[in-house]
Amino acid sequence: MNRKKKTMDGNSAAAHVSYAFTEVAAIYPITPSSTMAEETDAMAARGVKNLFGQTVKVAEMESEAGAAGAVHGSLSAGALTTTYTASQGLLLMIPNMYKIAGELIPSVIHVSARCVSTHALNIFGDHSDVMACRQTGYAMLCSANVQEVMDLGAVAHLSTLKSRVPFLHFFDGFRTSHEVQKIETWDYEDLRSMVDMDDVRAFRARALNPEKPVLRGSAENSDVFFQHREACNRYYNDAVATTEMYMNTINEKLGTDYRLFNRYSLYYQLHQFIYVHLLCWMAMKQSVIIYIVFDK
Repeated sequence: MNRKKKTMDGNSAAAHVSYAFTEVAAIYPITPSSTMAEETDAMAARGVKNLFGQTVKVAEMESEAGAAGAVHGSLSAGALTTTYTASQGLLLMIPNMYKIAGELIPSVIHVSARCVSTHALNIFGDHSDVMACRQTGYAMLCSANVQEVMDLGAVAHLSTLKSRVPFLHFFDGFRTSHEVQKIETWDYEDLRSMVDMDDVRAFRARALNPEKPVLRGSAENSDVFFQHREACNRYYNDAVATTEMYMNTINEKLGTDYRLFNRYSLYYQLHQFIYVHLLCWMAMKQSVIIYIVFDK
């Protein structure tokens, strides 16, 4: 597949791919994720159409907590909804993330990971914001560079529609969010060919409708509550295979090698340690392995 090449940063790549799958974007700016929302708003202002022939409706709330509440409400009403955030902003979304995941509502939050402020504010740093969300029920998919943000962003949106498990797609704040690279971009027609419209129709059919009342947000005693919690496990088991399926689909189209875990090794017999890394550390670690094997 031949794709157009453009020069952009990680935030712009996330905005480009997420716009295709989004009908409503509930936003609130926070460094270093603000450009994703800004780019989405700019595309909507230009009249760019998503995969469904619509211009994305962008709503800026008064805080990240408000954005998360708007995401939950919009999703419950049957609109494919996305948001973008980082650091303390992501932490403010956690209560609604539990609800969205518990109700098995497909959605994606794009996060440019940033250190959570403690004794002082810090706009650089680590993945402490993302790690604080591990038990919310969101599946987590990380991208190591700008090209992966473009490609795996699509995997996140496709997988959540199929599996009903919400996804948190994240990449390094500044190191990737603001790194400018020349990358291959998605044509929306190519993305449309991978969307199973039956999944979209099923999502809309589950929307709240006064003509078809359902019970949500009830209170349950422990004998029932924990049975319901266990009942969702099959969706998470399926989400693993679903994510791998869409990675393979993209690999076939692009000639890439995206996997749930990519192993890098030169000589298996030299293995003494196994290092597990996320995001942009991978490129550095590959260089270290080459140095150890050939140059040391």
